[in-house]
Amino acid sequence: MSAWLPTAPCTPGACVERTGSATAVPLAVLRLLAVTAVTLAGILLLPVGRLIPAGAVRWWCRAVVRASGVRVRLSGAAAPTTGGVLLVANHISWLDIPLLAAVRPARMLAKSEVGQWPVAGRLTARSGALFIERDRLRALPDTVARIADALRGGAAVAVFPEGSTWCGRAQGPFRRAVFQAALDAGVPVQPVSLRYRLADGGSSTAPAFVGDDSLLTSVWRVVSARGLTAEVEVPAPIPPGTHPDRRSLALAAQSLACRVRTGDHTVPATRAPSAAVTGVRPPCPVLVPGTAP
Repeated sequence: MSAWLPTAPCTPGACVERTGSATAVPLAVLRLLAVTAVTLAGILLLPVGRLIPAGAVRWWCRAVVRASGVRVRLSGAAAPTTGGVLLVANHISWLDIPLLAAVRPARMLAKSEVGQWPVAGRLTARSGALFIERDRLRALPDTVARIADALRGGAAVAVFPEGSTWCGRAQGPFRRAVFQAALDAGVPVQPVSLRYRLADGGSSTAPAFVGDDSLLTSVWRVVSARGLTAEVEVPAPIPPGTHPDRRSLALAAQSLACRVRTGDHTVPATRAPSAAVTGVRPPCPVLVPGTAP
């Protein structure tokens, strides 16, 4: 495994807090069945996916999240609806994928291992996803070139530049390489800020999919929680030509998308929330942007 491969220190034991009350088991089971049914409906429509209006795709993506018992609160500017655009967001949960697609349907950048999975791999490839070999640094320029080609062709490409999921109370630096594709293609970058809250407004790490979490464990934790809300904030896009290089473009996007909020306090992404703000000891450190590709 390459030493530059993005990793996060977040683990279920250290970071995932089971705050708030849980729903009754029968309701959680019903939610799980609903998520499965909505997801299967989307899979069945994949062969004709390109013929489905973007509005219907966004509705389906929000339906996946709502079926799990999570409310969706969308705020901010409207993302570009036509032309190439690079969508970037902080990464916390498996829920992030439908939430990002609800902003604008896009081709996802997925790790190459997903493409080798027996069933999910074919479905992911059929959805138009682009694959990256995360453990091969030499393959990175080719991946960037393919993303740039897709952007030039008018496609939206969605990326989680942290390269790994974080718990939401702590966040990692945005890797810079993918932003070169936006520079090469001359397209805007659309940051998206994702966070999860409880009914009382406090932040929640329950939806986090980190460390050695299994997907089933994470899904069950979400459907059995009560009062979860997914907040999706869409700031104004970063126009092409406003940043000279991928480093400054990545930092600008991160300052808009990668924020840790607790209560009414906003904590910069380059530091962990302090005990004075959160009332609890920070669950894990936050990496400071350095020399990542």
